[in-house]
Amino acid sequence: MGTTKSKKSSTADDEPEAKQVKVEEADTSNGKAPKPKKEDSLESLPEGTDTSFPKEFNPDKTTADGRKAKLKITSWNVNGLRAWMKGDGQSYLKTYDPDILCVQETKCSLAKLPKDVEVEGYHVYWSAAETEGYAGTGMYTKTKPISLTYGIGTKKHDNEGRTITAEFDKFFLVTSYVPNSGKGLVRLSYRTKEWDIDFRKYLKKLDAKKPVILCGDLNVAHTPTDLKNPKTNKKTPGFTEAEREEFTNLLAEGFVDSFRELYPNARDCFSFWTYMMNSRAKNVGWRLDYFVLSERLKDDLCDSIIQQSIMGSDHCPIMLSMAL
Repeated sequence: MGTTKSKKSSTADDEPEAKQVKVEEADTSNGKAPKPKKEDSLESLPEGTDTSFPKEFNPDKTTADGRKAKLKITSWNVNGLRAWMKGDGQSYLKTYDPDILCVQETKCSLAKLPKDVEVEGYHVYWSAAETEGYAGTGMYTKTKPISLTYGIGTKKHDNEGRTITAEFDKFFLVTSYVPNSGKGLVRLSYRTKEWDIDFRKYLKKLDAKKPVILCGDLNVAHTPTDLKNPKTNKKTPGFTEAEREEFTNLLAEGFVDSFRELYPNARDCFSFWTYMMNSRAKNVGWRLDYFVLSERLKDDLCDSIIQQSIMGSDHCPIMLSMAL
């Protein structure tokens, strides 16, 4: 569980804001309305298209060939472990009984973990930045992993407690809190030209050994359907062309976005809402939290759920069910 010190940039992990701004009127001085760019607008769907998605676990949901789920994994950016626990966040484990719960943005050094952080029936693991109150990840798992890895093996990335990898019999589970590009995109180059490239190499290396399940706050809304206001957020951290392209590049390496695999037409399927402007009540949000699978795990996929009704953070938990 070793960690190393780093100085936190004041803008490094600011979450994106789902902007609610008036769109400027189009310039029609040439007598022609500009053609909207594809990335600026939501794809038009035929009338009657089902745009719903699951918000709760359904024990009857099966794989395409009829197999029921044997494994439930939850991922949740808790936006501060100590606050999450004071808000009874751990009751989630008793209520929903996941086999594994991965948490991100714990904001808690190992020395300051709450005394009651452990839960009966779960093995618990933590990775923290030495900078107190910053980043960090954790994992609760009923089954003890074969092995654990903290970080991705690259010093410049591994000083903020952003990644834990657990090896199980049939797969690797990687939970990660991906760096935010920061206000003013001050960290965009690091995020897309360094982190994303090295993280992808790390996942590919794991995938060469066993299938991979990646979960966490990946800090990107991949398509216009993954945030409320795509038109006004093209230069906002999490929806820049560079960040979205790097996520596309990850999928091209043999991985799938489990949620979009099952629910390609889902709308308003957000997992994060800024605390400002009453955004959660209005459902003005972003889908930043993912379960990404090695492509060869698709046949074992039962469901990918966004539990929007669960409070306790500015993110809600997401759950994956697999016939593994």
